[in-house]
Amino acid sequence: MSKPLILISNDDGYEAKGLHVLTQLAREYGDVVVVAPDGGRSGAALSVTFQHVLTSRLIEEEPGVKVYACNGTPCDCVKLGLAEYCDRKPDLVLGGINHGDNSAVNVHYSGTMGVVIEGCLKNIPSIGFSHCSHNMDTDFTPMIPYMRKVMEYVLKNGLPQGVCLNVNAPDTPTYRGMKICQMGQGVWTKELASRVSPRGYQYYWLVGEFRSDDAPDTNSDWNGLHQGYVTVTPTKVDITAYEVMDKLSLELSV
Repeated sequence: MSKPLILISNDDGYEAKGLHVLTQLAREYGDVVVVAPDGGRSGAALSVTFQHVLTSRLIEEEPGVKVYACNGTPCDCVKLGLAEYCDRKPDLVLGGINHGDNSAVNVHYSGTMGVVIEGCLKNIPSIGFSHCSHNMDTDFTPMIPYMRKVMEYVLKNGLPQGVCLNVNAPDTPTYRGMKICQMGQGVWTKELASRVSPRGYQYYWLVGEFRSDDAPDTNSDWNGLHQGYVTVTPTKVDITAYEVMDKLSLELSV
């Protein structure tokens, strides 16, 4: 029987340390195809490219691993990998390891989770891995045993259709364990830094501070990370608010 095939991408670019660590781990479990952006694409979410053509180039090839760089978004990279570089349907799609967490509502902005959700939309078991440190040379070693456990579980058991996993690790040398959590709630504030250019026009940097709205006893990924746990949040691609359908049917149907 052939080895499992694992497709990997990220939003930090093909040179990011997190991607290299994830690739080395994944190759222990199967053949690996990496299709990653040629530079940073943080915040790309599920965006796709229509304004210009997609290009890619082979960066590295050795037994069991091929690495491509693409000028598109993380979601583009998954589409390209599935269409052109995978000789069969992957057994697993992985996103990350992201430099910076993707907990709480930030999952909606995340290019790393864009990778994972695109894989999930294609009915492939998919996992996103993120680390709270933004340091591009951070030490991912404490996270590796937890990643192994999640990957081995998914390779053995799969995931329900329409469900993917969002895994986040704190920026600490040791962890209290792993916790299954719900997505935290919160909002970004102070999101724009205004500047005036030497030519007199105003411009903005997107910055911001995240404010968690979770009560202290909420079993959320945000709280779990701050308590020292690796958090695993099962995430659905179906975002229908079923609980309000009956009420809206009564009040709006004609």
